[in-house]
Amino acid sequence: MMHWFEGPLAAFDTETTGVDVERDRIVSAALVAQDTAGGRVRVTRWLVNPGVPVPPGATEIHGLTDDHLQRNGRWPAPVMDEIARALAESCATGRPLVVMNAPFDLTLLDRELKRHRASSLAGYLDGVPMRVVDPRVLDKHLDRYRKGRRTLTDLCA
Repeated sequence: MMHWFEGPLAAFDTETTGVDVERDRIVSAALVAQDTAGGRVRVTRWLVNPGVPVPPGATEIHGLTDDHLQRNGRWPAPVMDEIARALAESCATGRPLVVMNAPFDLTLLDRELKRHRASSLAGYLDGVPMRVVDPRVLDKHLDRYRKGRRTLTDLCA
């Protein structure tokens, strides 16, 4: 019998200008999908010129500078549309979406869609369920009393 984690999976991640979902912006995103265990991996990446300065603290975390984003990033409106469509297409297949700290990344995407597209993530999903697996939630449930941070790097260690 095949387990859900052996089947098709997709992973979504963003890098941002900060941690406030109402104010901050997405500067990069990636969607990685695999249809079968050991199968071909499809990676889609987006680089965004957020139109606002990237604070030095954020640059220290992800390494993306204002200059680099202005030269290589795309305008947010079409990028947010592409991201939302890609997530919706993945969800339509029933593929679970793995997102570390999902409430942050998915809420920020929703706010970016509202800001730049006058739409919402739910509007792109059109009633299709988003099956989200959040490693942070699983870690909190399975190792409730572990000391230390719960970042992806720490969980992998």
